[in-house]
Amino acid sequence: MAKIANCRIPLIKNFIIKYYCKFYHIDMSDALEPNCFNYPTFNAFFTRALKFGSRPITNDIKAIVSPVDGKIWQIGKVNVDFVDSRINAKGKSFTLEELLANAKDAAQFRDANFAVLYLAPSNYHRIHMPIEGKLHSMRYVPGQLFSVNPNIVNHIPDVFAKNERVVSIFDTCLGQAAIIFVGAIFVGSIETAWAGLVAPNGQKNISNWNYDEQNITFARQAEIGKFKMGSTVILLFPKGTIKWDEQLQQGVSIKMGQTLGVLL
Repeated sequence: MAKIANCRIPLIKNFIIKYYCKFYHIDMSDALEPNCFNYPTFNAFFTRALKFGSRPITNDIKAIVSPVDGKIWQIGKVNVDFVDSRINAKGKSFTLEELLANAKDAAQFRDANFAVLYLAPSNYHRIHMPIEGKLHSMRYVPGQLFSVNPNIVNHIPDVFAKNERVVSIFDTCLGQAAIIFVGAIFVGSIETAWAGLVAPNGQKNISNWNYDEQNITFARQAEIGKFKMGSTVILLFPKGTIKWDEQLQQGVSIKMGQTLGVLL
């Protein structure tokens, strides 16, 4: 799939793009380059940039905005019991330690606010900052590449904690916040603005990077990465720091820059 997605032979890549657009009803009206055949590869088309101003953002400085186009898979507060802290997603659950692959990080997000955002194949696939922040660390966690389609997730326990993923921690006005990029079937790569290609990297062990000594800061809505093929983004914010928009229930479609909640 990766070889096909990166193919530069016009006859092949245009054929794939044509039928992909037809099957998924792709809207190119908000793309920076609206002609889908002008992209050199399918991956370039898939990770296409948007026209300036196509995703307006609120002037409310207290707003937390969506980092992606997609749908709300789950949004709420991490459940805490006597054993561990768990995120529940439509009857399925996984612990923070399983998700973050680090006990210390899991402890600091105990009783946190979380959002699981699903990106369908038709969505815009770049990821942006939900709040201004300075990059603290990044962790690559090897894993599976199960589909994250909601119909599949219902039948595979702990998908988000099993799949290959990249965990990024940012220092924000709320304290430390986490943005987790979860890989999935046919995902050609996960890229970040500061490290480039992160996954796949052939590593079988967890890898960690610390950026405290570097001043890598991103404004709210700044681009921080992209998926080549669809996947999921999970947000974690410290306990008692934000209030989610009550209208954002499971299955609701969202756009990058749309308000998800507000700072308390």
